[in-house]
Amino acid sequence: KWEYNLYPISVEELLQHTNYLEILKNLNSYLVFGTYPEVVNQQRDAQEILKNLTSSYLYKDILALVGIKKPQILEKILTALAYQVGSEVSLSELAQTAGADVKTIESYIHLLEQSFVIYRLGTFSRNLRNEINKKKKVFFYDTGIRNALISNFNPITARNDIGALWENFLIMERKKLLAYHGFYGKTYFWRNKDKAEIDYVEEIDGELYVYEFKWNPKEKVKFPPIFMENYKPKSSQTINRENFMAFLTVYPY
Repeated sequence: KWEYNLYPISVEELLQHTNYLEILKNLNSYLVFGTYPEVVNQQRDAQEILKNLTSSYLYKDILALVGIKKPQILEKILTALAYQVGSEVSLSELAQTAGADVKTIESYIHLLEQSFVIYRLGTFSRNLRNEINKKKKVFFYDTGIRNALISNFNPITARNDIGALWENFLIMERKKLLAYHGFYGKTYFWRNKDKAEIDYVEEIDGELYVYEFKWNPKEKVKFPPIFMENYKPKSSQTINRENFMAFLTVYPY
């Protein structure tokens, strides 16, 4: 059988109908309001559209789909995940926050993944003792939905979460690009017990490609020597707001 996933509009698709300069001009808007078609086409009404989406699609439609009768638990989980975007998520901590057991939390998160609301990125590990391989990072398929959940539509210049938003945006846009071009490899993040980490790792045909994401182009980045020495990735690259277009529009494999 063939399966097709329809994501929010991708940067690659936007480029087919506009140009590079226009995308740069609207980048801040994409980070704050996301890229659902209705939002992109009606930016003046973006906040109202997103609030309607979160109240109807995220709660009524998803809950009705599987017959869940405790929307307050789903709401608590979504809000907690929205605040932890780009961070490693603990199911036990979520269970305490939502007032539910871990098994219930896992089932709700699985439902949100199946509904293409959130995406969990696992850790890369080849069983080195000091690596962490249990927790996963959580990202939202659309940054506008994430911001609606925490009621924060402040512009980029007035936010303290731009690093997390930028990481979320890049990882999900990259996911769209890879999915649309038939990528058959795997994707991860990496972190060890000494808190050395890499934002994003792609593995295909036995080769590793590693990336760090920085909003500020002037911020210096050094990839962890322990990772570089042990795994010898084929390439390493820092993606920032000045060089991100190729990362999101050119399929490299």
